[in-house]
This record gives sequence, C-alpha cells and structure tokens, in this order.
Amino acid sequence: MPTQKFDPMSKDFPTFDCDAHVCEPPWLWERARDYLTAQELHDLHDSIWFDAESKQLIVNGKAAAGLGSQRIGGTAGMVNVLSLAGPGLKHDIQRALNVRNLDAKTALTLEQAAYLDHKGAYEPKPRLRDMDVQGIDQVMIIPSDIDTYPWIQSAPGAQAMCKAYNDWAHEYCRENPERLYFAALLPMQDPIFAVQEVYRVAEKGCRVGLVRPIDAMGNYPIQPKYERVWRAMEETGIVYGMHPFPAFGNLKPPGYTEQYSGAELISLAASSSGLPHSFLINVQDFQAEASLWVAMVLISGFFERHPKIRAAVFEASSTWLSFVLDECDKAYLLYRNDRQLPPLKRLPSESFFEHCVTGFEGDEAPPSRLPEFYENILAWSSDVYHHDGDDAWRAIDTMRRAELPERYQSKFLGDNARKLYRIDRPGKFIRDRVTEIERPDWWPKEDEIKKSLRPEAALFHRPESR
Repeated sequence: MPTQKFDPMSKDFPTFDCDAHVCEPPWLWERARDYLTAQELHDLHDSIWFDAESKQLIVNGKAAAGLGSQRIGGTAGMVNVLSLAGPGLKHDIQRALNVRNLDAKTALTLEQAAYLDHKGAYEPKPRLRDMDVQGIDQVMIIPSDIDTYPWIQSAPGAQAMCKAYNDWAHEYCRENPERLYFAALLPMQDPIFAVQEVYRVAEKGCRVGLVRPIDAMGNYPIQPKYERVWRAMEETGIVYGMHPFPAFGNLKPPGYTEQYSGAELISLAASSSGLPHSFLINVQDFQAEASLWVAMVLISGFFERHPKIRAAVFEASSTWLSFVLDECDKAYLLYRNDRQLPPLKRLPSESFFEHCVTGFEGDEAPPSRLPEFYENILAWSSDVYHHDGDDAWRAIDTMRRAELPERYQSKFLGDNARKLYRIDRPGKFIRDRVTEIERPDWWPKEDEIKKSLRPEAALFHRPESR
C-alpha cells in the first residue's frame, strides 16, 4: 500500500479548534421521533424534514434545499466537499481527485468516494481519531447547513429543529467532553423561543449560541425585539457566536424584497455577471457579513448595553479586522457630535478588544506578522471537514515561517479560545505529528498530482460529434 508522508513536527501546547463542522446526518431526524414531543415532531415535519427515500431536505415545502450535508456515505463520481478534508486531504490531492471525476473512465467508484467521506463529520469516535492526526486537541463543532435554518418560516418548526440538532450535537460531544464541544442553534425566528433554548442548552454545558449576522428576513441584532436574547446570554455566560454563510437566498419567501444581506448582494452580482465558480466569491461573502456586523455592534454601543456579553466572529478570516476597527474609531471621533445614539464610553476598537475574538485559518499569514494587535483576540479554526479545511500543523508551519514566538502561537491556537469559552486545558495533549498514513492503491501519486495542478487539467475535451 502507498504511504502518505509528512515532515516531523512537534508542539508544546494544546490546540483548540474554534470553528470546525459536522454534517447533520439523516438519523438526526430519525432520533427526533423519540426525543421530541408529538407537537414538536409535527412542527418539525411540516417545516424542515429529511426525506430518506429521495435523500432530499425539504424546507418550507421546497425540496432539495440546503447544502446537502445529510447526503453522507459517498457517491460514485463525486467528492463530498462537506466531509472531504480529513487527515492529509490537502488541496492538491483534492484537485487530483476532482480532475479524475471529469472523465467517466477515471471517476471515483462508490468505494473510493466512501473512503473520502470522513465519518468523523457525523460520528464522534472517528473524529477523535482524525483529531489525533490533525494535531487538534479540542474542538467546537458547528453545523454545515447553518445558512438553511434561518429561512424556516414557522417559528415552532425552527424551535423544534434547533432542539433536535442541539440534542444530537450534545450526544455527539459526550463521547469525550474534555475534547468535544458544540455550538447551539438558536431559533431566532421568535426571540422568546431563542431565550428558552439559550437556557436549555446552557444546562447541558453548551458554551456558544450561533447567530447569523442578520437573519433571513433582514433582522439585525440591534433591533429591540432581540434584547431579551442578549440578556439571557449575559445571565448564562453563553458566547454570542456570529457565523456568516454565503446566504444564497434560495429559500426566501416569494416576493420578499425588503432586505438583503451583504453576502447575498455579492452572490447576486457574481451570478448575474456570469462568474463561473461560486467558491471564488466565498471570501467576499463571509467578510462582507462579518465586517458589517462588527461595525454595527461597535458603533451602536451594543456591548455597552450588554457589558457581560462575549462574542466570537467565526469563519471570516481576520486580516480585514485592523482596517475596519481603525475606520470605526475614526468615524466615531469625526461624527460623534452629530450622533443620534448615546455617546460611547470607549472607542469601538476598545470594545472589540474587550468583548470579542476573531477566527482565522491556518494558511492566513498576516496575523502572525502583527502579534501585538492580535495577541488576545485571535482564535484558530480548521474549517474541517469542509473542502478548505486544514490541520493544526499547517497553522503552526505558517506561524513558524513568519518567525512568530511560541507564546503567541499558544495563544492563537488555543489559549484565547479556551479563555473565551471558559474551558480548561486538556489533561493530555498531542505533542508529535503523525508522519505516515497508509493509503489505498488508487491514492493519487506525485506525478498525477503535479499534472492535475496545471490549468488545462480541469478542461474536459469531449470528442467532436460526426
């Protein structure tokens, strides 16, 4: 069998992955039959349901909704981008596999696709084994279809979905409570239901409540109706987890044109201009939503009204942050005399440093060059198992190339996240990298990988018709 080899590396600190993902498996809906009340199950079925026979997620009566996180197990001729990035699945290898799939003669078989569908995305035991290889000591798991749930039109249906997911995620994490933690979905369709879920998951030891920058119908967090949600977070210590997503808008109610998120506008502009690949706009999507949220909560005085809230800005990188904070400070100083809202007690940037942490990914080099700015606000995320995910060793390599002192590495890769979430360091942690992984005979070899990286490799030339 071929062996995939990696350079030896070691670390002297435990890591915390503040933003990794799970795929919501079909049995999440199956187990709901035993854990929800009859009314909750009825509301769930009428609002969002995975149809096992057709393998489609049905939301608000519309089939084939969501990103497809429920279609697990592998499909011949395809790679599942939501469960792909397991140990050693670097981007060049992913490229080689995708090039294979351009031709039916070389396309992945069902067995091969199943091998690449990492079971840790929906089962805890395989995930813990993967974490050992990836250098990940502790992790906060986040669902993959987080862009779908805010579009549920029925508030009771949304409440039932959040309860079903949160209970499954809690059960997943009980496999090893010292290493596995979950971020809870909140039914923001109804603030009263959201408050109830905050208290319910807090009793289960949950540390984070997930909230999109805006909800599907254009409600921003500074709107008064959400005040009771933020008070519940203050009382329980639940961290406000702000997680953007592409916001495709496919589930928006017909005729609704009142509000768009920044990400949705970018997506609309890209699709109408004929941009060929949606992944090319993801960076702008995520950063647009996150930067708007940062400016909004800081300038509005959100954290001064809620001084006990701590917040995490997930999956939007962090290089843009220094510019946005600087602009917020300048705007406030220039226009504070024209301000209609109460004056701020501190500069916007000072509020961010006191209340927030921002995520970054392992190949993001600029934060390592600005350690004094990011020292206490940076927390690493792998984005595993999504296609762009990577391991802790990649992040450490990026930091070492920038000659970042180890005390900063320890903060960025674990200490800041644990402080935010009030989580203890693990008793034991991974010190040495696994340097070899045995692979099946069909695993891409070096020559194939190099050829697949050429631009022309992605063009499939069909024979001309005669």
